This record gives sequence, structure tokens and C-alpha cells, in this order.
Amino acid sequence: MPRYSGIFRKFLISYLFILIIPSLAGYVSYRTSIAVTQSMSIENSVTELQKSQETLERRMAEVVSFTRQLALNQDLNVLMSEEVVKGKMNVYGMWDLMKQVTPFSQTNDFLQNYFIYFSNYNVILSKGSTYRPKYYYEVSHFKNMSWEEWEELLNKTHRSVILPLQPVTSDGKEYAAISYMQSLPLDSFSGSSPATVVVMIDEKNISNLLSGWTERYGGWTYIRDAEGNPISLQGISQSEVKEISSDPTFLQEEQSQYYKDDLVITMQSKTNGWVYQAGIPKKVIMENANKIKYISWFVTGIALLLGLIAGLLLSYRNSAPLHKLLTVMKEQFAKDGVPVRNEYDFLHGNISQMMMKNKRLETELTRQLPLIRDGFLKRLIMGEFQTVDEIVAAATQANTLFPSNMGYVAVLQINGYTGMDSVEVLNELHAARLILTQMLDNRKESILLTDVGSDRIVMIYMNPDDEVIGDMGRSRMEQVADHLFQMAYSEYKLKISVAVGDSFSTIQDITHSYEQAKQTLEYAILNNRDYIVWFSDSKVESGSYYYPMDIEQRLISTIRAGDDQEAKRIVKSIMDKNIDNQHLSVEMKLQLVSEIRGTLIKLINQKVFAESASFDELHQQIMSIQPTNEMASIKNEIEQIIQDLCRVIMRKKNHNHTRMIEQIKTYISSNFADQELNLYRIAEQVERPEKYISQIFKDVTGTNVSDYLEQVRMEVAVLLLTQKDYSVDEISSRTGYNSSHSFRRAFKRVMGVSPSSYRQSM
Repeated sequence: MPRYSGIFRKFLISYLFILIIPSLAGYVSYRTSIAVTQSMSIENSVTELQKSQETLERRMAEVVSFTRQLALNQDLNVLMSEEVVKGKMNVYGMWDLMKQVTPFSQTNDFLQNYFIYFSNYNVILSKGSTYRPKYYYEVSHFKNMSWEEWEELLNKTHRSVILPLQPVTSDGKEYAAISYMQSLPLDSFSGSSPATVVVMIDEKNISNLLSGWTERYGGWTYIRDAEGNPISLQGISQSEVKEISSDPTFLQEEQSQYYKDDLVITMQSKTNGWVYQAGIPKKVIMENANKIKYISWFVTGIALLLGLIAGLLLSYRNSAPLHKLLTVMKEQFAKDGVPVRNEYDFLHGNISQMMMKNKRLETELTRQLPLIRDGFLKRLIMGEFQTVDEIVAAATQANTLFPSNMGYVAVLQINGYTGMDSVEVLNELHAARLILTQMLDNRKESILLTDVGSDRIVMIYMNPDDEVIGDMGRSRMEQVADHLFQMAYSEYKLKISVAVGDSFSTIQDITHSYEQAKQTLEYAILNNRDYIVWFSDSKVESGSYYYPMDIEQRLISTIRAGDDQEAKRIVKSIMDKNIDNQHLSVEMKLQLVSEIRGTLIKLINQKVFAESASFDELHQQIMSIQPTNEMASIKNEIEQIIQDLCRVIMRKKNHNHTRMIEQIKTYISSNFADQELNLYRIAEQVERPEKYISQIFKDVTGTNVSDYLEQVRMEVAVLLLTQKDYSVDEISSRTGYNSSHSFRRAFKRVMGVSPSSYRQSM
């Protein structure tokens, strides 16, 4: 079947549509997973920045606490309030204060670098030593601030002032730091204060709290105070920060947003107003989401590929039978030149039409079944069937059952209507036949009825259970006739005569029993008998022999059919009837034998025997029959001739069958690669019915046509597998299989191994 056929496409589109539905659901689930994963990553980043903010503010709070504790220190207050006498200062007090504040730097790395400026002494107290401001400026000072500016800054009043990030030079080294300045005492509001505490916080200490953003994420951090002055920068330059801040697309109020290739998180401290910003590359945020994405796309791709393959296979498998059916339907029903636009409507319309016609035919057959049964019974009693199989087939068609093979044939004569042919009489006889038929049907016995004239009914009485014919069978038949006589006369005043032939023991003998019943009825009419008359009770001397034309024709037909057993039985019945029952004279005996011999001569002059090589021999056998011989000897000679004639017929049949079988084999050998090859095509080729060629092929070869076709295909497949010039899929196509799967399954069933295994073994 062409893979681009309309039925195949429709099946494939349906499967693809079914495949798309879960794919869409999977896509929605995938997008949801990506969104959830991304949201979780952003939430984790915000949480981490909050923790860093809390840690930084806690450290700054410790710095503020440090200055508060200094403000409460009594020794420091004493030093701030002392008056300087002749430039002398309280060295011991300085030393003692230094010893008290040193432990603070050991618990907080933000307090590693601090000093206290005493304005009364004009001295800076730092860790480990005291300095004059001028000298301390030379050792450590803000790089961008002159001595005058710095001195002025020291003498001002400061209340929790944080100087922004700026470079600091200390002992020849330069680093960036922010400075926390607090005047002491805490309530200093004048232009100057007795003492000032300055804590210089190295930016590295602040950056260490946010190092995870650069080391783990490869991102950046930025902290600025409420006025926008930088506190800490890591992984980003001041110019880049300004670019972000000045960009109108960047929303300062948003906590998290994507800016270029980074996720920027912005948080503002409620404690000191500092703004914390952190940037994480988007690819880092999407790392887990990307894993899910790649896995989802991989699994989805594999599933779609497998689904597509399955859809192709299922579409082909399911559309192939429909395509074949459509092809056959087009050949039978499609109009020439009219394209079929919708295959399903075409099939639906024609199949519906076939079903309607079939129902009408079934209804008509049911209506005509009584006529078919009546016709079958008439043919049966007239001896028109040649073989038992033909009788059985016709009985099945007529829905007529034979409960046994034994019984009697009787002819019922309605008396009083001889020579009357008016319409009224015929109607009355018809009513009388219906009455008698109804009476016999009501007995619920195995009786078959058919009429053979306006005033005669043939009754075939079947003995139940094949019981032995004899007195018991005759008694039953007499009971049926007696009941019929009484009912017909008492209720309808009908007088009838019943003539019964001898019992039959096979269905073929029904004809002979009927002939006897007819003869007996003539005897009953001549003798004015209106009761039951038996053939055995009506034997009379006869001056003529019994060999009617229908019996002769039946004998000829039986021999032409090749049924020697039935032909011998007909000859036996003729002999028995003429010798035992008719009491023939010698002259009639000679005439009977001459008639039978003439029948045989008439038979062999037909074409089928005239063309036979044994014609002369058969003719000589027939002519050698001597009417003067004993009847037993004549009977044996006739039976031998019948057997020889039937043998000629069977040889002729076998020759014709053999020739037809060879024609079938030749056609299969030439067309085995056709995927459309089937019994219907073969029957068309040989111009015979499918069932006929199937039965003949089976009888002659011992195998079915389909099995032989498969055998031919397997032989070719084995040859191609041995040559190794074609793949298994190509071989399946070249041997007439519509799919490689069907070919592999058939090959393994026949050969016992798969095609690939067979090729490897070779």
C-alpha cells in the first residue's frame, strides 16, 4: 500500500494529534517546573543577601556599641576632662585605657583599626601607641584628604558619622575603607568635642561577608549609604554601578529583576538606610532549571520519536486492511472516472448498501424458504440429485433436516375430483391439501410433505432414531394413515387413498420408494381402494419391464459424475424391481438387458468417453453383454463396466484439476511479490469460484492455497537471505509482505528462527 494514501495519512494525523495532547500537558508541566525552580533560586538568593545584610549590620552595631562603651568608660572621661599643665599628659591613664580597649579588636575584625583623638592633649591614642596628629597623619591618613582637612575633621563634632568608601594610606600600604566617627561624650553638640573615636573599617572585611556572591556565583555586590555614597564594591566598578542606576529600564524599587544577563537583587536597610545590591548571572540562577529543561527536552524528544514511529507503524497496520478493502470496493462499485474523495464515506455507503441488500435478500430467502424446501423435495423424489453430498448440500440450503435415513414414501390421493378442472374445484383442492398438510404437521412427527398435483400429496415419513424397518415401522405408518383418514372424513368429509412404497434405508432410495408408491396408487385407483395400500401387497404379473426414462437419465448423470457406488445401487434397484417384484417373462428380461446395454452405448458415445484411450475396450465390454446369461452375471458385468466408466471420468477430472492446480501455481510463482495477491485474485485468474479452487487445491496438493503462497514466499526469502544482497526490510517487500514485522513473524513461524538469525547461521 502506498504510504502516502489518504487512509494512512488520516490514521497518522489522528495518532499525531493524540501524541500532541500529552506533549502539550508535558510542556505546561515543564514550564511550571522551570518557573518554580527559577522562583526558588531567586528566593534563595534574596534570603542569602538578607543574611549577609544582617551580619553586616550586626557587625556595625558592634562598632556603635564599642563607641558607647568608650563613652561610659570612667578612665576615658577622666582623660577627656583633665587640664594639660605645661604640655604634660597622663601617661599612665593613657596606658591603662589602651589596655582596656584592646580586647575589643580581638572579637570584631571591624575594630582592627581604630584610634581616639583627645583634643585637650592633642594626642591620638591608637593600638599600642600614642601619636601626635601630625605624625599620625604621615603614618596613616585618607589619601584624598589634606592635613588641614583632616585636622579640621578631627576637631568637629561627629554623631555616628560614617564616611563613604575612600582610599587610605597606612605604613606605605593603600587600601579602601569606610570610617565611623563618634564624638565623646555622646552629648557633644558644640563645634568641637573633647574626644573623637574613629573606626576605619577595611572594605575587605565587608567584602568577606559577601564573598559567596563572587566566589560561588561569579556575581557582584554593591553597598551604598542613604546618600548614595559607596560603602563596598565587589566584582563591579563604580562606572558600571552608575550605568545601572542611570538606566531608566532598571527599577530601583524592585527587589529582584533581570538586567541584561544578571539577576539584580536590591534591598534597603531599615536601620541605617543602606542599599544592598547583588548581581548573579542568569545562567547560574537557571542552572537547576536548565538541567530540568535539558532532561525534559531529551525525554520528550525520545518520547515523541518513539511515538512517531509507533504512529507510523500503527497507521500502516490499521490502514492496510482498509486500503485493501477500499481497493476491492472500488473495483466492484466505483464508477469509472469518478474519484473517491472520502474513503470512509465511500466504504460506509457501499457497506451500508450491501448490508441493506443482504437484509432484503435474507428476508426474501426466509419468505421463499417454503418454496425452496418444496422444490428440494420434488427434486429428491424425482431422483434429480446425483450424489449424497449434493443431496446434503441442497437439504442444508432448504433448511430441511433428515432425522434418520430410513422410512417410507407415501402418495396421498384426494378422491372425488377426477376429471374436474374448474377454478372452484382447484381452489377446493388447494384448501383440502392445506387441511391435510396441517393435520400431518400437528402430529409433530418427522414427516416431509410436497404436492405433485392438484389432488396428490407426497409424504416422506422418517422413522425416528433409525430404528429397524419392519412390522414396527409399518405399524407406525398405518397409525399415521388411520389418524389422517378419520380426521379428514369426520371433520371435512374428505376421502383419501394412501399408497405406500417399500421402505427405504438410504436417502437415495427415496426415489425408488416414491416410484413404488406411484405404481401402488394406480393399483389402488383401478381397484377402487380408498384406504392404505402397500406396494408389497399390490404385486401382479406384469407383461412389461420397469425402466422409466427418468431412472435412465439418473443413471447416466450419476456415471458422468463419477459416482460408481450410486450408479451400481441404481442398477441393483432396477434389477431387484424387475426380477423380484415384476416377475418378468424371458422376452421382457431380454428386452430390459438390451435397454440397459443401449443406455451404456449411448453414454460412451459422449465426448468424454469417445476421446478416451479405453473407448474401444469399453465398447467391446458393453457389446459382449449377453441377455441370455443369468441376471446375476449380467448385473456383475454391468457393474464392472460402470466402474470402468467412472474411472475414466475421475481420470478426466483429476487431469483437469491438475491442470488448474498447475495454472494456480504458475500464477503464484509469477506474482508472489504482490502484496494484494489473495484467493480472490487467484480465483479471478483461473475463472473459478474461490471455494471451489480452495477445495480442489486442498484435495490435490494436501495444503491450502494460502499455505502454498507462504511456502513460495519463504523459499524466495531464504534464497535472498543466503545471497546477502538485500536487507531484511527489502526482502519483506520483495516477497509480498506489507511490513517487515509481518515478514519476521511469518519467517519465524515457518523456519523456527528469525531472518537475522538464519542469515547469521548461513
